[in-house]
Amino acid sequence: MKSVGKVLDTFSATKESSGLPRPQVLSLNLIEGFGIENDKFAGKKLEQTVMIVGLKSYEIALQNGIKLEFGSLGENILLDFDPHELNVSDEILIGDCVIQITQICTVCNHLSVFGEELPLLLKNHRGLYCKILKSGIISKDMIVKIKG
Repeated sequence: MKSVGKVLDTFSATKESSGLPRPQVLSLNLIEGFGIENDKFAGKKLEQTVMIVGLKSYEIALQNGIKLEFGSLGENILLDFDPHELNVSDEILIGDCVIQITQICTVCNHLSVFGEELPLLLKNHRGLYCKILKSGIISKDMIVKIKG
């Protein structure tokens, strides 16, 4: 296993919240075969249960004059490295949790509310969807490792 970085923050789309940015939470309880506890998307598309985003996505926006609040890209986990350097099917270990990258997140036009050009700027850096292979708790400052 190779250590690649750490968790900067965690976010969840609670049943009380709507739209973006997603609310920051102290931790995420990832439940295999279900999703993130108390997340309004849990139990739906299991291949897209968790979204990871790297700090680089926010830096790209900022370099182009768009200042985004963390959580604005719809991520559940914000990482201090660029997860787009990983591959679909790679397994990520955070604490006891194991998540697997299933697909690159397509850019949604609703991101244009933050800046008309944002969807195009983040075309290849919006985030990555993951499914949960092993349950556990994820919180800020946890070390992220790649299996293999």
